[in-house]
Amino acid sequence: MNAGDLTNLHRRADSARRMLERCGLCGHACGADRSAGQTGPCGAGDRVRLAAHLLHFGEEPPISGRRGSGTVFFSGCPLTCVFCQNHQISQQGRGRPVDDSELAEIMLDLQDRGAHNINLVSPTPWVPQILAALARARERGLNLPLVYNTGGFDSPAALKLLDGLIDVYLPDAKYADEEAADRYSGAENYPAVNRRALEIMHRQAGHLETDDRGLAVRGLLIRHLVLPGGLAGTDRVLADLAGRFGTGVWLSLMAQYRPCHRAAEFPELSRGLTEAEYDAALDAALDLGLENVFVQELDASETYLPDFETSEVFSRTE
Repeated sequence: MNAGDLTNLHRRADSARRMLERCGLCGHACGADRSAGQTGPCGAGDRVRLAAHLLHFGEEPPISGRRGSGTVFFSGCPLTCVFCQNHQISQQGRGRPVDDSELAEIMLDLQDRGAHNINLVSPTPWVPQILAALARARERGLNLPLVYNTGGFDSPAALKLLDGLIDVYLPDAKYADEEAADRYSGAENYPAVNRRALEIMHRQAGHLETDDRGLAVRGLLIRHLVLPGGLAGTDRVLADLAGRFGTGVWLSLMAQYRPCHRAAEFPELSRGLTEAEYDAALDAALDLGLENVFVQELDASETYLPDFETSEVFSRTE
């Protein structure tokens, strides 16, 4: 990164920091003055809370590769999913505070350990701090692709700050309708916010591109978690994605749902996914002609973090 690019990155980080005075980074647009200690639905304040950082080998193959994805797990999330497998991190604030300098050190350490990329998990509330840390890390030689691994409830303002800086977008597309989004994730407007966010991500990065090693270097890879009983509206989600982005869009169809956190309070969510339900989701993808879909073995639901080591891309032409 040349001097001009670094100057622009510092300016963008300063602009992003001012957003904390009236936060609008996610679809809630809560307006909390986080610089003064207020918090919104995500629970995030002014200083980053970090849950973990590690080389992660269980993401989709273009993300994890052979050496692992340099994954940074942030605490706090705009969504309050009742079945969240990482609820201790996302909703209960488990983690420790770090400043911009330490976050930059973590990125550089992951690069030194051989990571293929820097994978920012649940980054939405922390975009300003991430940009500040990124500026420091780039000055010191960070040159890995950045993966923005998000629940997909990002505001246009947040994504505008990231334009040209994020190499790979890895968002969720969770729900087809507002009622389910409100009941299970506390965000009635999730479908509309998510559709807009995915459009912006695709406009910035395009379809997923990989290098000669099969590693993601740029583009959009969308995740969808199949819920029991068709509660996520999987067939409609997939049809919408195919309609807006074409059959070449890259999709990860996740089978790892298991009832945890508060799922027992919702009878319809109190069981695992059946093989027939996941097969129906795969059939929907095939019927739509989707060409680039990662699949999971159903027993991936036994893992705490996503495990795509047995994933494959299927094509209608196979």
